[in-house]
Amino acid sequence: SRGRTDCHDWRTKLNLNSMIHPTAIVHAGAKIAEGVQIGPYCIVGEHVILETAVALSSHVCISGVTTIGARTRVAPFSSLGGPPQSTGYKGEMTKLVIGTDCDIREHVTISTGTVAGGGHTKVGNRVMLMAACHIGHDCSVGDDCIFANNASLGGHCIISDRVIMGAFSACHQFIRLGEGAMIAAMAGIREDVIPFGIVNRHNFLGGINSIGLKRSGATVADLKEIRHTVQSIFFGDEPFGVRKQRAIANPPENPFAAKIVAFIAADTKRPILKFGRSDAAGASGTE
Repeated sequence: SRGRTDCHDWRTKLNLNSMIHPTAIVHAGAKIAEGVQIGPYCIVGEHVILETAVALSSHVCISGVTTIGARTRVAPFSSLGGPPQSTGYKGEMTKLVIGTDCDIREHVTISTGTVAGGGHTKVGNRVMLMAACHIGHDCSVGDDCIFANNASLGGHCIISDRVIMGAFSACHQFIRLGEGAMIAAMAGIREDVIPFGIVNRHNFLGGINSIGLKRSGATVADLKEIRHTVQSIFFGDEPFGVRKQRAIANPPENPFAAKIVAFIAADTKRPILKFGRSDAAGASGTE
């Protein structure tokens, strides 16, 4: 069956091998690829591109200049590509790009970008967004990330690959979360989190994501080098700025440890989140 469209020659606009429920409304300008499924009461806007085998369950609204990558699944009542929640937005044709093989669950909202923020919001490949997550305008989310229920990003956040955000956690605008970071449930992040850092419920670094590192191929020797680097940067009698500059001037050879140093060396709008206790045990790998 075919859904309603806004023109009479819809057969030239829609891929005939897609499956569109008769109650769905699909604009004539939308580009629908092979094998797309559009369920009951979905709305697909004029500038939307749905790539191969995308599946919209039901009551899904896709608007704006939005591209959804192949095999991504979207659950009921999600709204993707809506206008950014920004007082500076004046109706410009900004974009949302979602990657392949994502799992977007119920009530998720993702905004397009703003002109001031670069004009686009991006979600990577194989990302899982559980119920009621929100990704604000101009955010960039890497590959293989998992956001638990109600996790939220303010505008302009940069989330690296393999980040895990716990339920009801939130990031302030312009936050960076480094590769492999883990954020505890209900944590409120106001400072950048180093790669492989674990943020505890008290909003401090509480350890290193050893399990995630091992899954990324880190060896026992790698973990030892990472902990040594973290201890030298975050613990000691000298001011943090002095220890930070020493690490930047003498970056480690270990590739995992080098990512941490490169992260803290990058120019940013937010300070680096610190450990919440004075002893070096916080870098031992425990939470």
